[in-house]
Amino acid sequence: MVNRFWQTYRTVLFCRLFANYFALILTPVIVAAVLTNFFVVRLIEHDAERLNNTIMQHFSEQTDDTFASLERDMVNMLSTASLKNFPGTSGDPADLTQHYEWIHSLMQQMNKLDSEDLVYKSFLYFASEDLVIDGNTYNNKDEYFREQYLIKDTDMPSYFANFTGKKSMVFTKPHTVFERPPFTRDIVSTHSNTAMLMSYPFNNSNPEVYLVVNLDLDELRGRLGIQEKWVTDTMLVNSSGSVLISNGSSELQPDSFAAMIRMNPEQTLFLYENKKALSFTKSRFNDTWYYVSMIDLPTLMKPASTIRTMTFVLLGMFIIVGGLVSYDLSRRLYNPIREIKTGLESQHPHLDDAPGSHSGNEFDTIKRFSHLLISKNKELTQTVNGMFPIVQEQFIVRVLFGEYRDSLSIEYYAKEIAFPYKPVSAATVLCIDIQYYSPFAEQLSETSKSFMLAELKEKIRKLSPAMIWVCQTRSEQLSCILHHEENGLCDPKETANVIKLLLEHPYYKASIGIGETIHSVDALHESYNHALSMLHYKSLHAGAEICSEQRVWKERSSGDSFLSAQEVNRIFNRYKAGDYKNLLQSVFDLLDAGMRSNANADQMKNLGTDVLNTWARAIESEQNDFDISVYSELFASINRCVTWEEMRQTFREIHGVLFRTTVAPDRKQQFAEILDYIRAHYNEELSIEHFAEQMNMSAGHFSRMFKEEVGEKYVEYIAKYRISKAKQFLLETDMKIDDIAGQIGYWGRNSFIRNFRRYEGITPAKYRTIHQS
Repeated sequence: MVNRFWQTYRTVLFCRLFANYFALILTPVIVAAVLTNFFVVRLIEHDAERLNNTIMQHFSEQTDDTFASLERDMVNMLSTASLKNFPGTSGDPADLTQHYEWIHSLMQQMNKLDSEDLVYKSFLYFASEDLVIDGNTYNNKDEYFREQYLIKDTDMPSYFANFTGKKSMVFTKPHTVFERPPFTRDIVSTHSNTAMLMSYPFNNSNPEVYLVVNLDLDELRGRLGIQEKWVTDTMLVNSSGSVLISNGSSELQPDSFAAMIRMNPEQTLFLYENKKALSFTKSRFNDTWYYVSMIDLPTLMKPASTIRTMTFVLLGMFIIVGGLVSYDLSRRLYNPIREIKTGLESQHPHLDDAPGSHSGNEFDTIKRFSHLLISKNKELTQTVNGMFPIVQEQFIVRVLFGEYRDSLSIEYYAKEIAFPYKPVSAATVLCIDIQYYSPFAEQLSETSKSFMLAELKEKIRKLSPAMIWVCQTRSEQLSCILHHEENGLCDPKETANVIKLLLEHPYYKASIGIGETIHSVDALHESYNHALSMLHYKSLHAGAEICSEQRVWKERSSGDSFLSAQEVNRIFNRYKAGDYKNLLQSVFDLLDAGMRSNANADQMKNLGTDVLNTWARAIESEQNDFDISVYSELFASINRCVTWEEMRQTFREIHGVLFRTTVAPDRKQQFAEILDYIRAHYNEELSIEHFAEQMNMSAGHFSRMFKEEVGEKYVEYIAKYRISKAKQFLLETDMKIDDIAGQIGYWGRNSFIRNFRRYEGITPAKYRTIHQS
């Protein structure tokens, strides 16, 4: 019963939606479609008919002009004095000479007539004499039609029947002509000719001469053709319906055409047959001629039919889309209600027995669900708001890097992330460089370092949230932007001293570079670059320090970054003498001198690099078998030094590597013993300093040697071994996660789960479930 109710409700919902769609959208579409068909399509049809009439009128006028021009040329030809005074043949030699001169004169005039584009060949046919003259020759009739103009035998009777009575621009029937070289029997081509005849004298019923102009049918058909795709054929027809010339292969019934011209006015379309229509225009040149065009109605009316088809298709699409949209909306409106009710019924079966449970109280359920969505939305808003500080910090970093240098771009992006700032205000950038001491550089993970920097940023912000912007510009570098108050109470050096107290830490050394003061936000990158340049003058003393312009000027001339030529020669001489001990002592002397002169870290590292390079050159002068990767690691170890003591310890280790005076103990055996100890005491505190002290190494050097011998970092090896033991406990015992964490040496449950997921990709509980199932 409930299902029938919902099915009925869904049908009613669909009908309501479709009715609204029909009233608001479909009705205007139907009205527009009707108007389009009754007005726009009719207008297109009338325009198409008018266009065809215009083309036919223009075409008939051009063709009439062509025939009129040809008629003038034929009349001029027949009106020449040469023809009027043409002498007959007699026995008198003087008359015979005059006779040939007139013939040659007529031949020249025939040549002019043959030069017309429409004329294929013309000749004069003398009725009273046995003579034919064309532009190239003259001859008697039998000889001419046997050699010069050979007509098919079956066409000759009808062709010669044309040379009787008066003729004025009369078309002959098409006849076949054979082309062959003179005085040969080889026929090279065959073609169909149509000729126009005109007699002379013009009004004489027994003319003396007929001018025959054979028309170039291809040229004539080209002029008769209308270059419109809806015109399939163009014909020149006489009043009896006989086709004089046709541009195509269409057939015309003489009786139907004669009836057409009697019953229909000119330039009107009327159906002919097989979706064809005829349109005719009377020739102004000859009253008995008509120009007829055969029209393909579907092509002519294609725009109108296309619009009509598109209108119906569009109307059908609107109906289909309306039905689909109404169906989809009804389904979307119906399904959530059903799903919510079904879910509530499955989770709370007692609701079925409650009064009114089937009365359709689903909207109350939707209301409660809406309240839940609102609460979820508030949580999401809080999450997004919590991301704003991160986005704003990245914006500050880009400004410091100089990616946004003009005030307009800074204002635009600040508005996008709701970042408040004053475009014109005095500010100073402090750069804080963090360097971890060597015992902790390898031990601390990247996560631990990130937490320490985040804690440090929070402490600096708390000094003055409104006056200090803090951001992380590099992995181990922070930048603070100090905003000066209008009364000038914010002093960069005083603030740097306060921050310096926060930077005192046993794990790292911090150096503060103070930049120059700028007066607009778009110039912050200048103060940042200046602060970075100040950090080049940090020292090798432990603890936090401030690098300012005043200190730089005091220290800029102190210290030397390179060995002198005398020192280089001294190192080479001591090496050759085998005095390796004094080689190390000379480095300690240089370090002591640098400490007394208060040389900065860059100077001493450059000096240390120069010393190491000299040692390497001295060794390579006698042997060339040292691995370049070892040299690279030695140079890198100098660059990692943070304090004077680390510099001393690094050179002790380098000296021990380069100048071994005694055979070193078996490293592999020592590391094998350490691995055995780790496997036996993996659940205890395993300090790297303990093993480094046993092997007389620094923690950093021990860590590097451990990786070379074992193939993994010290911390990674212990973590993986503990995880392997944890997997045994998970699969072979029923111990709880907390107990397993303590059993394998982790201080808490969370750190154990985090490391297990890091190496195995899943939590310990899920690992146990998958493998035990």
